[in-house]
Amino acid sequence: MLRITLALLFSFALFSSAAHAATTVTLTNMHLCCGKCVKAVQAAVKDVPGAKVAVTAKEGKAVVTASDDKSAQAAIDAIAAAGFHAVTDNEDLTMKDDSGVKAGAVKRLELTGLHNCCGACTKAIKEAVDRVDGVTADTAKPNQSTMVVEGNFEAEDVVASLLEAGFQVKVKQ
Repeated sequence: MLRITLALLFSFALFSSAAHAATTVTLTNMHLCCGKCVKAVQAAVKDVPGAKVAVTAKEGKAVVTASDDKSAQAAIDAIAAAGFHAVTDNEDLTMKDDSGVKAGAVKRLELTGLHNCCGACTKAIKEAVDRVDGVTADTAKPNQSTMVVEGNFEAEDVVASLLEAGFQVKVKQ
C-alpha cells in the first residue's frame, strides 16, 4: 500500500510540474542601445499576465519567460508594439512583420510605431534606411516614433532593413 501511495504521489508531482512548465523564448538582434531602450522593453511586458522579461542591452537580447505559450506570444507582441523587432529561438513564437507594407516602388513612405528614444536610435534608423537603394531623405529625429522616407525605392526594402536593424514599424495607410 505504501508503494502504491508513493507511486501515486510521484505521478502527481510529475504531472503538476509538467502542467506548470514555463515557456522561455530568447529574442536576439534587437536594437537596445541605452537604458531607455531596456526600460521600454520591460515596460511593454510588465502588464502581460504571466510573463516577464530579462534584457541584456550589450547583447541586443531579451529573454521572455511566461507561464505558457499564449502569454509568451502576448509578451512578444507587446515588445513589437513598443517598436522593437527581434529574431526568436522558437519557430512557433515569433515576431511577425505586421507593418502593412505593400510591394512596389514608392517616392514617399510614412512609418509609425518606431522605437526611437535617443540619438543612438536615430543613428541606427538612419543607417538602416540609407542602406536601401533609391532613398534620398528621411525625417527621423530622436524621441519621435514617426518618420517619412523619400526618394524612389522599394517600400518593402525599407521595412526589411529596419526590421533587420531591430526596429518594428507600421506603414501609415
